[in-house]
Amino acid sequence: MDFPIVDLLDDEMSIVWLQTHFHPQGLKCPPCHAGVEQAREFRRTKTSGLVVYRCRTCHGVYNLYSDTVFEGCHLRPSQVVLFVRGVCKGEPTATMARELNVCRQTALGLRRRLQANSETLQPTTPLSDTRTETDEMFQNAGEKR
Repeated sequence: MDFPIVDLLDDEMSIVWLQTHFHPQGLKCPPCHAGVEQAREFRRTKTSGLVVYRCRTCHGVYNLYSDTVFEGCHLRPSQVVLFVRGVCKGEPTATMARELNVCRQTALGLRRRLQANSETLQPTTPLSDTRTETDEMFQNAGEKR
């Protein structure tokens, strides 16, 4: 049973969470790195409800999703928080798409961008241990005996 979980979350609280995790040093203009205090509120997006800022230094336009995987995405902040949560939990893309009321192809593309971004952040150095233990699981694939 799927239900619209997005309606249960507050967009304002989601914006605070996204700012904390996506922009830990604070939201800044991507071209010139000026802070939000040097920008003015330009407009508010219709679909996602995000504030779009125009930098007074370089006249660049940016919002909460700028310089993130969700740049150019029209999801509401509560949808983004739930999407990231679903990917971290390993939920199927089709289920997340239905619960968040987005197209499955959109959800799949965002999931792939998130996973590709996380792969670039993985360490490339080998482990310092000379021995590694792994858990193995053998499954009967339907063969008799």
